[in-house]
Amino acid sequence: MRVTAPAKINLHLRVGPPTADGFHPLSSWMVTVGLFDNLEFTLTDTPGVRLTCDDPALPTDASNLVVKTATGLLDAANLSATTGVHIHLTKRIPSGAGLGGGSSDGAFTLLALNKLLDLQWSPDRLASFASRYGSDLAFFCHGPSSVCTGRGEIVPPLAPPKPKYAVLLLPPIHMPTPAVYKRFDQLLSPNQDSALRTQDYSAWPTLAAQNLLPKLINALEPPAFSLSAPLKEIHSHATKILDGRIVRMSGSGSTLFTLYDTRDEAETNAARLRLTLGVNVQTVELAPTGAK
Repeated sequence: MRVTAPAKINLHLRVGPPTADGFHPLSSWMVTVGLFDNLEFTLTDTPGVRLTCDDPALPTDASNLVVKTATGLLDAANLSATTGVHIHLTKRIPSGAGLGGGSSDGAFTLLALNKLLDLQWSPDRLASFASRYGSDLAFFCHGPSSVCTGRGEIVPPLAPPKPKYAVLLLPPIHMPTPAVYKRFDQLLSPNQDSALRTQDYSAWPTLAAQNLLPKLINALEPPAFSLSAPLKEIHSHATKILDGRIVRMSGSGSTLFTLYDTRDEAETNAARLRLTLGVNVQTVELAPTGAK
């Protein structure tokens, strides 16, 4: 079985102060984007999970979310002693870029094995199980456009945004999520918690790009930019190149993005950024219906 696992961007991200257990509550509008990893699943006679990957820098041991989720599902289904699976991952989504590639791979591993092994787990059961392994996994079990709250495990759907395209800036900068959250705590604003409680997204999907962009924020931008001067500089330059157009960061970085209503407009401005900044810039579809 072959599946494609999409990346995501956080169109909007509010983060609250950490609770007693150390986790940060959040409110985020997340959408999938047309950038995909590929996963191929083969059942084997040798019990256990074996992962291979075309990227030699990516760990393929038990620390990888694909191995964690596959092993956990086999254990939960009482199949670990009798069932083996070889998974090959073709990696296209950059790691450490705020695009949720690892989480998507883990979630789509669960979705694929549920079908391949005919477990007949419901989407809600899969999403609940997936949330054990990280805050973004439940979203990928639902998608393609959802508001994620709590730790990310509460995932009510929201209509996809009216703008159909995003321009992604993918600088070769790895932003460790724990470090960004640690700096967030150091810079914490006292109004973060109230912002979570009052956020209303209901009308946002109807807005064209020029009206939607001013509403979007990412509470992790200030800590990320304070940790990485190069990322802050790329953000500043991109904003100037696009004549002041709003550019946002996805997740804890380092991917930056802006939105457009048409592909032509997106690709024209992506070319401007690519020529001037010298970084990887891609035009992607928002909430795509399939792999490209």
